[in-house]
Amino acid sequence: MLDRINRVRTTLVLSVGLAALVVLWAIRTRLSSDPVQEYDWTTVIFSDDDGADLGTARVRVADTDAKRYVGLSRTESLEDGEGMLFVHPREQSVSYVMREMSMPLDIVFVGGGRTVRGIYHAELPADGVDESDLERYDGRAKYVLELPYRYTVERGIEVGDRIQTASDPGR
Repeated sequence: MLDRINRVRTTLVLSVGLAALVVLWAIRTRLSSDPVQEYDWTTVIFSDDDGADLGTARVRVADTDAKRYVGLSRTESLEDGEGMLFVHPREQSVSYVMREMSMPLDIVFVGGGRTVRGIYHAELPADGVDESDLERYDGRAKYVLELPYRYTVERGIEVGDRIQTASDPGR
């Protein structure tokens, strides 16, 4: 009888251990996937009122809640002219923060008509700042671009300028 109880106990312990290993493997696999590689890319072209080209940026497209939440927070640096285009379901009031960022950014709010409505030059927050205390960058937009810091200044991009995209995200 004691022998049978030990076999049942051993089988139970091995089953629980195997289940734990499967769960840990699944978590590790999910966490190790690189969400950046899952983004589509497009080209954004900035122009002024006269249609003059002000600059071009190659951007990842963040068009789901998960992609918009992660944003560039897992990106260590950007090349000049590289960034991210956040596409919201409709034009709305949105707020952005520099959560887990490793570089300062320009944050550009663009309305549904693809006109630049606001530009922020966002510095890195101090180390250890709680997320609830992060500076908020607010605007009304359908699209928000995050670009290398001072990208807009260097190219003369201002409120009222327009964007076009090579593909058509968010239409």
